[in-house]
Amino acid sequence: MTMRWLGLNASKDSISVVDAEIPASGPIVILSDDTWKVHKGDRATAYSVLHQQCADYVKENGIETVVIKASAVTGQGSAKLGLLTSAEVRGVVMAAAGGLCTVKPLSKAAVSKSYGERKVDEYCADDAFWAAQTTGQPLRKMSRETAMLLIAARNA
Repeated sequence: MTMRWLGLNASKDSISVVDAEIPASGPIVILSDDTWKVHKGDRATAYSVLHQQCADYVKENGIETVVIKASAVTGQGSAKLGLLTSAEVRGVVMAAAGGLCTVKPLSKAAVSKSYGERKVDEYCADDAFWAAQTTGQPLRKMSRETAMLLIAARNA
């Protein structure tokens, strides 16, 4: 049975969005690879727009599960403003999707420990891996980490 999942990877001013059909086995089918920008200006208004955009997308496209890159500790001193702002953006989309479907936060470290024998960055750099693991629409190299969340979550 094929499922419709959405992978999200938030930064302080944008979100990488990979929409895919997830079969029980074999390559995932990329339906779209997009970036949602956080509007400039008032953050409260920008977050409201982002929340509605995410909720509308999940509802209109019948998304069953959202897999989002989870927060992680960098271990390099105190948190920087960009890290905290990214966490805010992540919270907005988690709240928007959480009322409509299952949301699975998944950290990069957890993927590296539980999927395969390589680190996430090594998979992201391997063109042959992506040729074997995805079909459908083209996947931007910068979106590979987001798609990796979908592949790892399916196998969890």
